[in-house]
Amino acid sequence: MSEPITLNVGGKLYTTSLSTLTSFPDSMLGAMFSGKIPTKKDSQGNCFIDRDGKIFRYILNFLRTSHLDLPEDFQEMGLLRREVDFYQIQPLIEALQEKEVELSKAEKNAMLNITLDQKTQTVHFTVREAPQIYSLSSSNMEVFSAHIFSTSCLFLKLLGSKLYYCFNGNLSSISSYLQDPNHLTLDWVASVEGLPEEEYTKQNLKRLWVVPDNKQINSFQVFVEEVLKIAMSDGFCIDSSHPLNSDFMNNKIIRLIRYK
Repeated sequence: MSEPITLNVGGKLYTTSLSTLTSFPDSMLGAMFSGKIPTKKDSQGNCFIDRDGKIFRYILNFLRTSHLDLPEDFQEMGLLRREVDFYQIQPLIEALQEKEVELSKAEKNAMLNITLDQKTQTVHFTVREAPQIYSLSSSNMEVFSAHIFSTSCLFLKLLGSKLYYCFNGNLSSISSYLQDPNHLTLDWVASVEGLPEEEYTKQNLKRLWVVPDNKQINSFQVFVEEVLKIAMSDGFCIDSSHPLNSDFMNNKIIRLIRYK
């Protein structure tokens, strides 16, 4: 038996053996602890790896047992996928792919419900007309809200990979706003002609984009079209019994179902 080795992974300590860490020689850990790649030390002399400490638990357990064991309510598949890709443990990569296929099959039947709301509000802003000359202006702005519920967590993650907020000059995926795996609320505004770019940031106004098309969503009609496109590519179809035709045509309620 080799001497225990303590790892500091992103601030979380794990103790294991050299034989466990090198059980897959072609992996990143195998290279690090066989001397092919130099390792870093923390202030206590522990081997330091600047990766997610919480997720490393599942990776270390796989090294010990060759089984990928995840809790039933595990909600961090994306993060686990990135960590597994970093450590490059090929059997673990294959086990994760099998797990994702298994989860996808478990979500064959699914429901998607979206409730939409729109209002108009007036924004006031300052326009610089000359170096020392400013004028106060105002304009009406369309404000949108979409409350999305789906029994398929994977679909909401797919939606999160397609829709992005534009704020402070940057695009950020709406998946970072997914606090509940089955619920997502989006709030955004349409662009206003003449409103300076810095005013969107100053007034905390987010706009919504579809990637990779780089298409801005300035109306509910465009939003509905894009969501339908994404949903139908994932096997959803319009529920013929709900909602009422008038609500659907007025873009108030969208309900889709999926049977596989």
